[in-house]
Amino acid sequence: MPSKNAKASEEEMPRMLTYTNLVKNMLDDKNIEVYLGEEIEKPEECGKYKAVYHTGSIDEFFGYKFGVLPYRSLEFKYYSFEMEYFQSNSVVNYPCNYDFTRIHEFKYYLGEKSPKTSVVFEYPHPFQIGYNGRYYPIQTEENLSLYNKYLCEARKLENLCFLGRLGDYKYYDMDKAIERALNIQMPL
Repeated sequence: MPSKNAKASEEEMPRMLTYTNLVKNMLDDKNIEVYLGEEIEKPEECGKYKAVYHTGSIDEFFGYKFGVLPYRSLEFKYYSFEMEYFQSNSVVNYPCNYDFTRIHEFKYYLGEKSPKTSVVFEYPHPFQIGYNGRYYPIQTEENLSLYNKYLCEARKLENLCFLGRLGDYKYYDMDKAIERALNIQMPL
């Protein structure tokens, strides 16, 4: 049986705009220098910066020296229909008995009126390097043990901090990701 998304779509858009403003205000601060397009080829190169906050994949950063951390990835398939609405909410989850896990109907976000609608179906797949993206960490005991090997490597570099889904190897809702970032105990 499908389940409706617990969060109302009208709450999501203002929240996203608030996150955008939060990041913009942080980046506009005169005390923060941002370097874009900087490739750190080796972990030792972090030393040329006062602090490195890395939100990328911790296993990739260390050249997969202990192996690849498993993630669930997603494939998105887009469809349009000659009907006013396809479903009763912006997002409906399908936890069982289907190949897909979720359907999004975008017109709910904007309050759009139209005799047609567009939706996207989410299909889960295992993550494969170079083929798809990392979305959800698969936190088994074995995988967390592998992650902890990378974390021990990261702790050898005092000015390096991993965070976010890929750096912490942990699923975060946006509010918890921001809370995590705000609680980092590293000098700027």
